[in-house]
Amino acid sequence: MSETAQTVAPPRSSAQRMPSRWRQYHVLTKPRVVQLIVFCAVIGMLLATPGLPPWRAALAGTVGIWLVAAAAAAFNCLIEQHIDARMARTAWRPTARGELTRPQTLLFSGLLCAAGCALLYVGANPLTMWLTLGTFVGYAIVYTVVLKPLTPQNIVIGGASGAMPPVLGWAAVRGEVGHEALILCLIIFLWTPPHFWALALYRAEDYRRAGLPMLPVTHGNEFTRLQVLLYTFVLFAATLLPFVSGMSGWFYLAAALVLGAMFIGYAWKLWRDYSDALARKTFRFSILHLSLLFAALLVDHYLGLLLQ
Repeated sequence: MSETAQTVAPPRSSAQRMPSRWRQYHVLTKPRVVQLIVFCAVIGMLLATPGLPPWRAALAGTVGIWLVAAAAAAFNCLIEQHIDARMARTAWRPTARGELTRPQTLLFSGLLCAAGCALLYVGANPLTMWLTLGTFVGYAIVYTVVLKPLTPQNIVIGGASGAMPPVLGWAAVRGEVGHEALILCLIIFLWTPPHFWALALYRAEDYRRAGLPMLPVTHGNEFTRLQVLLYTFVLFAATLLPFVSGMSGWFYLAAALVLGAMFIGYAWKLWRDYSDALARKTFRFSILHLSLLFAALLVDHYLGLLLQ
């Protein structure tokens, strides 16, 4: 485009420059992250019963968990508004750009959390409501406010909140927390560090500018790569627990072995010959790894029922 054309082109209206208000609120909920949370919660619901779970409890649990997870994401955007503005990965968020005010964001988060908790209490059971509210506090307050700006182990400790969705789903339809749900929780807990540190490796400068003590910033690239590799080995062992405990069968075991070997392969390459491109691939594969692992659990569960 010529300089003249750029000069005479009519300025865009404010409506063209700025996304709709509803779109801004939607972005606050971090839809892709929340989708994975809800997916893991639904897997927990389906694994908790021999057949299909009671639909009312499952529906209330799914929507309620989604609302509270979205509320936690919005609260995270509120607390990290100034940090997000300094990072290329998050500078586009409505709170970082000043498109939504702090009172607007706080009210939105509060309404979502209240609605989600009410739905869980009435439609599922009080245990699920309290566990989900505790998860909200763990992520939005303990992790975001306390751990993330203070320690490079923030992901490890704070990962407990992110690992809760299958437990919440299980509790929603069973009214209790079984050892099977805790195994699923452990898998996500151990998956979180290699998943997030792969991202932190190629976003290290972003975190350094923001003043956050992420592991690549405080301990360096090489140390972080070693931690990613070591965690994938521990995670691999944990993914075998559903089979060892009798929770799943041979189909899941085969999937866990293949997916675990692939994750270790990515981590090994990352440790031996680092590149930002490989770190991105490792991060993306980690999401696929967890999704396919839980999907394999579900397929195995219903295969077992069909073969009985």
